[in-house]
Amino acid sequence: MAKHAAAYVLAALCLLLVLAATDAEATQTHQPLVPAMFVFGDSTVDVGNNNNLRRSIAKANFRPYGIDFPRSTPTGRFSNGFNTADLLAQLLGFPMSPPAYLSLTGGTLRSQMYKGINFASGGSGLADETGRLLFGQVIPMSLQLDYFASVVEHMTKQSGSRRTASLLCKSIFFISTGSNDMFQYSISRSAPGNDYAFLRGFVAAYKSYITALYKLGARKFSLVSVPALGCIPSQRLRRLNETGTQGCYDPLNDLSLRSYPMLAAMLQELAHELPGMSYSLGDSFAMVSFVFTNPRTKDWNFKVLVAACCGGGPFGAAYPCDKSAPLCGDRDEYLFWDANHPTQAASAIAAQTLFAGDRTFVNPINVKELALL
Repeated sequence: MAKHAAAYVLAALCLLLVLAATDAEATQTHQPLVPAMFVFGDSTVDVGNNNNLRRSIAKANFRPYGIDFPRSTPTGRFSNGFNTADLLAQLLGFPMSPPAYLSLTGGTLRSQMYKGINFASGGSGLADETGRLLFGQVIPMSLQLDYFASVVEHMTKQSGSRRTASLLCKSIFFISTGSNDMFQYSISRSAPGNDYAFLRGFVAAYKSYITALYKLGARKFSLVSVPALGCIPSQRLRRLNETGTQGCYDPLNDLSLRSYPMLAAMLQELAHELPGMSYSLGDSFAMVSFVFTNPRTKDWNFKVLVAACCGGGPFGAAYPCDKSAPLCGDRDEYLFWDANHPTQAASAIAAQTLFAGDRTFVNPINVKELALL
């Protein structure tokens, strides 16, 4: 709490793509559009933090994960290649996502903190208990926030509060979280629960973390709403097992769909309450729905929308993605890499849409507009 209190003083100082256009801009950009990018969330944006958690089974530091990453290296990303944080970072002018916080030593931390750090953890969520039962050990959002507070403290000691506040208020804070909270709620309730009460708590928790980041110096927030969770391979298998029918798992999709307007309203309200706060909210449900409706366009060509590229059994979700798992030939033709995560190709669509998409998918502005404020 002392770190947070000290940082409050600091705070006072301070899917329709345009692929060709954004690619050209990225190529021509010599300097990133923002000084730093800080990443928070779950496995959709984890770049290796879980590699350093001894008691976690939520890891992707083994083949065939990373098969399409440079040098075919499994880094801890839950993807065949880059994830959404990497690809959004590239559009902002960085080589890829900033490195995982737990991979940094004292010296590398001191130099990296001015360029950004990734605090995300596979299996984590907004609630402290999310992921623990299933994965053993994760870094919940509260601890990710504590880690960031420690970084702000280091920056302030090294560079002073004015320089630190100046850097943070210009940086992008990218957050992709909430799916695991919905998974856990959906699995744990033995009888029909109060979905509205859950969603209110979900949005309240989200609000508390954004407010805490704001007090630590953050001003520009890029957030991704929860996607159509019921349509990922693991949940298609769940529906098949529970009902004997095929299709998306509707209860999870309903939660995802209902969460978006509540999250949007909260952010709009919060932006009025917090001077200088700006945000870009990506409607992930709308993005995924658009791809399902339009699997083939001039920019992408998905031939398999319901099964995982890596995995076995129905939908490629009955057996895990590991060295013995069947692997598809052309990953770019698959929407899903494993039972729960998108392919690099799907993440590229998400990143491009977040960066330069129109108001159909990103509100009230896109990330490029947010960066240029």
